[in-house]
Amino acid sequence: MRLVVCFIAFALTASGQRHKIEEINSEKPEGKLLQQIMQENDAGKKTALLDQFAGDYPKHEGTPWVLEQLQAIYVKDNNSEKVMAAGDRLLALDPDDPEAAVQCLKAAESKKDGALVMKYAVLASNAARKMGTASEPSQVEYAKGVDRYAEYALYRAALESRDPKLTIALGETLRERNAGGEYADKVAPPLFAAYRMAGDQGKAVALAEKTAPAGQASEDMLLVLVDSYMQQKKEPEKVHQYSAAIVQMMAQKPKPEAVSDADWTAHKNQITGLAHYLNGKAYHNENGHAKADVELRAALPLVESNAAIKPEVLYMLALSDFKLEKVQDSANYFRACAAIKSPYQQLATTNLARLKTQYTGLK
Repeated sequence: MRLVVCFIAFALTASGQRHKIEEINSEKPEGKLLQQIMQENDAGKKTALLDQFAGDYPKHEGTPWVLEQLQAIYVKDNNSEKVMAAGDRLLALDPDDPEAAVQCLKAAESKKDGALVMKYAVLASNAARKMGTASEPSQVEYAKGVDRYAEYALYRAALESRDPKLTIALGETLRERNAGGEYADKVAPPLFAAYRMAGDQGKAVALAEKTAPAGQASEDMLLVLVDSYMQQKKEPEKVHQYSAAIVQMMAQKPKPEAVSDADWTAHKNQITGLAHYLNGKAYHNENGHAKADVELRAALPLVESNAAIKPEVLYMLALSDFKLEKVQDSANYFRACAAIKSPYQQLATTNLARLKTQYTGLK
C-alpha cells in the first residue's frame, strides 16, 4: 500500500513547513517508520522516532522534513546544542534553508559563542540572499529580514566580544558582506579598537580613513588618524579638520550613564586637550603661529597632568609667541618649561636667558 502525503513546500515563518514528503511507501522500513512518526502523539516518543529516522536514513528524501521537525522540537525545549546539531544536518542537505540557519544562529547567540554566531550568520545571510531573488514579494521581504538579522547578530557579537581576534573576524565579515549597511558603520569603533589591541596599527588607520569622511569615526579614530598624518607629514588640511571635529564632538557628546561625572570630565579634557595640542603643533610646524597660539593655549590647562605633552606645549607656545612679538608671554612660557624636567628643559632655559639679554624689563 502506498500513502501519499503532501506538505507546504516552503513557508515564510518558523512555524510553517518548509520541506515536504511527496509520498510514503509503507511497504519499506523507512516508509513504515515515517507513518509511525506521523501517527505518534506522545512528544517524547515522536522525538525518538524522528531521531532514529535521521540516523538510519541520512540520505532519504524525507530526511530534511524529519530534521526540520527535530529542530523545531529542540527550539521549543531551548536545547541549543541539539538545535544546532539538527540544523547542521539539515543545512548539509539543504543549504538554502534560511530558517534552519536562523534557528542555529539564535542558539549560538544564547550560548554567547561569537565564532558560532559568525558561522550561522553567514549561512543564514547566504540562504536569504539566494531566496531574495524569488519573484514572490513575501519571500523577498522575509529574505531581507533574515539578512538584516544576520548583520545585527554579527554586530552584537563583535560588540560583546572581549577577544580582539574574534572581534576582528566578526567585524571584517560584517563589513565585507555589506560595506554600506547600517551595522557596517556601527561596528567600525569596536573593530578599530580590536585592531589596536591586536597591534595592527596599519589596519586601524586604514579603517579610520574609510570611516572619517562619512562622519562616522569616533574621537579615538580621529585622534589616531590625525597623529598618523602628522607623523607622515601629509594631509595637513585633514589634520586641522579632524582636530576641530574632535573638539566639537567632545563638547556635544553626552555622558554615558555608567560613567561618573568626574571620570567623564577627565576623559573629555584628555581627548579635547590632545586635539588642541595636535592641531596647535601642526600649525606651529606650518609657521602658522597665530593659530598655533590659539590652539596651544586651549590645550595647556587640559594637558596639565600629562607630563609627556605639557612641556612641549609650553615650549611651542613660547616659540610662537616670540614670533608674534609677545615677548613677555614667550618668556613666561620658557620659564614654566624650564622648571619641568623634560627634553625641552635645557632649550627653554637657554632661550629664556637669551630673551633676558635681548630685552630689558622682562619679568
